Amino acid sequence: MPRLSEVIAALDALWPPERAESWDAVGTVVGDPDQEVSRVLFAVDPVQDIVDEAVKLGADLLVTHHPLYLRGTTTVAADTFKGRVVHTLIKHDVALHVAHTNADRADPGVSDALAGALDLRVVRPLVPDPSDPAGRRGLGRVCELDHPLTVREFAARAAERLPATAQGIRVAGDPEALVRTVAVSGGSGDSLFDDVRAAGVDAFLTADLRHHPVSEARAHSPLALLDAAHWATEWPWCELAAAELDQISDRNGWGLRVHVSATVTDPWTAHAASTTTSEALGAPN
Repeated sequence: MPRLSEVIAALDALWPPERAESWDAVGTVVGDPDQEVSRVLFAVDPVQDIVDEAVKLGADLLVTHHPLYLRGTTTVAADTFKGRVVHTLIKHDVALHVAHTNADRADPGVSDALAGALDLRVVRPLVPDPSDPAGRRGLGRVCELDHPLTVREFAARAAERLPATAQGIRVAGDPEALVRTVAVSGGSGDSLFDDVRAAGVDAFLTADLRHHPVSEARAHSPLALLDAAHWATEWPWCELAAAELDQISDRNGWGLRVHVSATVTDPWTAHAASTTTSEALGAPN
């Protein structure tokens, strides 16, 4: 069996930590470099439910997309949420490794996995990484559909193909407009509106879209916007990442058992559809 340091070296080759954004916190959070690793679990969030799942599974390593500590802390006391996570990991000899924006910018990365889940053909990065002469790395992806769909039909495809969440898919734009090209970005994407408009696509699918940026984006162009749950847009990467580690394990003869958590860690748990129309409320628009 490989040591943790060997597995981490392989993961860092896939998602070099130096390619993470300057504000990000990636890399190994908990773990003894000399411990042996036989079972690995991939998940989006390093929350207690996922850590408990890793312990129950007998995993030696938990790899998550989201960091546990994005900002500094002064305590890992077990009576705090994150401190309890750390205590559970250490007690059960489970290492924690994070690949966040370095996985977003990778080739293949988070948005490639999202595009694959939606059956889209990736054309290029939405925001190319200037350090990549091949032009394949970067944030987001510009994609093409195999055949045109209406916005309504594309939203239905997203709702069917992405993991189910309470939110589902929200849409801003004409439901009957045709979609041939799409920009996608796993996770929060409303900081990319300028790049999306410059790409000239018909629609943009991402997560965590806010009122004012969406209102302004709609005023700029007829671009259709599809807002999925943050967790749902990033979960497909877990399957992609697990498959990549499986291949590395096979090449090295490690025999790792690699798993993907199916636990839904999206924080929203229910959705009540509006039943009163804007006309009944007397709203002007």
